[in-house]
Amino acid sequence: MDATTQAKYEARAKILKAMAHPARLLILDELSKNGERCVCELTEMIGSDMSTVSRHLAQLKHAGLLEDEKRGQMVFYRLRVKCVMDFFDCIESVIKCNLESQRRLLA
Repeated sequence: MDATTQAKYEARAKILKAMAHPARLLILDELSKNGERCVCELTEMIGSDMSTVSRHLAQLKHAGLLEDEKRGQMVFYRLRVKCVMDFFDCIESVIKCNLESQRRLLA
């Protein structure tokens, strides 16, 4: 594999790793449905402490999935690209396909 191809797959893996946590998936889903949110709102929604939610947000931002804006003392986060939700639709299709395969095995 040449260096360009390697870099492309490493960039993809970085994004997938950033998404690979239930709380981060919830954050992405919430931001896609309801627009931007402040850290305090996301903390309440997830039910974790603010430092944990901030770390999740930092990982998503570092991967290029989120952007933020500071307004006074509050930081608001929003999706950087909306197409990430298309990936969620694909995941749901895989889950359904797997479920059908398992049902056939039990029949």
